[in-house]
Amino acid sequence: MSVHYIDLTLASPAENVACDETLLDSCEHDSFDEVLRTWESNEPFIVVGYGNHVDLEVDRAACEKDGVPVIRRCSGGGAVVQGPGCLNYSLVLQIHRHAELASITSANCSIMKRNAAAISKLLGKEVSVEGFTDLAIGGLKFSGNAQRRKRTHLLFHGTFLLDSFDFALISRYLKHPSREPEYRGTRTHDEFVTSVALNAEQVRSALRHEWGATKELNAAPDEPLRTLVATRYSRPDWNFKF
Repeated sequence: MSVHYIDLTLASPAENVACDETLLDSCEHDSFDEVLRTWESNEPFIVVGYGNHVDLEVDRAACEKDGVPVIRRCSGGGAVVQGPGCLNYSLVLQIHRHAELASITSANCSIMKRNAAAISKLLGKEVSVEGFTDLAIGGLKFSGNAQRRKRTHLLFHGTFLLDSFDFALISRYLKHPSREPEYRGTRTHDEFVTSVALNAEQVRSALRHEWGATKELNAAPDEPLRTLVATRYSRPDWNFKF
């Protein structure tokens, strides 16, 4: 059975983050089987991992001054800046169909290796998996990823920093992370991150090919998405819960 594909950027930060959980829940409830989504926000905003303490990871004063929203996602990992030039993907897979997805560790390893190989083939140079769920070239990170698991499906999603991304936003809105992978070696944001020398369409095509996402999906389930936005992703008690 093929993976469904949708390129869908919604109107607001809350909707875009809620859409990933909506797709995961919809696959759990048999609306469709597996799906790959890509999206790229038209405006800057911050996404923190489920367990992040916002004040440890984010410069809230800078965000409030600039009117930059902070949204908490349903998966783990650290804080990231979204905006033009940050291409995102969201992959929902059925756990029991793929033996390598049986655990968090094996799923991280398998999915990251496949994504690294797909990008490496396009670039014609080695892409390494670092710190479990980062992609890097020459020790510089260009992609961060995270996982959320439910009973029958998992969500694996991440970002690709493109040349058009405004890297100054990272240092403006994010503090040095409270937890960092060993390979970072205390480097600042400016010293640690880079872009991947591909355009958005090249990355989309590479991911679609790698995951066999050939069946078009026209829209995400609207009512569940609106419910998640209203009850969770637009609410301070969710976004600033820690």
